[in-house]
Amino acid sequence: MDPPPTLDPMTEMALRSLHDIVMPPPVSLMPQTWGWALLAAVLVGVLLALLLRSYLRYRRNAYRRDALKELGRIDTRMRDPLKRDGAVRELAELLKRTALAVWPRSKIAALTGSGWVSFVDAFGSRDEALARLLDDLEYRGDEVLSALPPETAQNAIAGARRWIENHHVPT
Repeated sequence: MDPPPTLDPMTEMALRSLHDIVMPPPVSLMPQTWGWALLAAVLVGVLLALLLRSYLRYRRNAYRRDALKELGRIDTRMRDPLKRDGAVRELAELLKRTALAVWPRSKIAALTGSGWVSFVDAFGSRDEALARLLDDLEYRGDEVLSALPPETAQNAIAGARRWIENHHVPT
């Protein structure tokens, strides 16, 4: 084996004075000024407020979702001429129960006939098929309700659906 090569003293001293590469510290992702922190806090607050508002709206409209599910079941029975008479009465009952879910019982329970139709029209859009059902048809005999034309029954269902989805509840 050959002896290791010898370096001149200047090179040896220069090699000893070398250091490893120094890496800078990682850049912080935290804001550098308080304004950015305040903006982030405001944005988080607004986001939480929007989430709370949408959750409360979802909870407030639970009665609408339940009424629409029941309306789907009534719609199925309304298509069968043998069950149409009961379905017409259930539809009128469903609308009254829906109104009772958000308005005071003392205001809704006593409404019948044209008073009930006026109430439904006042807080929803005017629908002739629905108004006819609430004003007159629900009090007819089973034979009249069973002979109700399918398009009249479907128009009443569509009007009830629109009223349930869109009626305005004053605060």
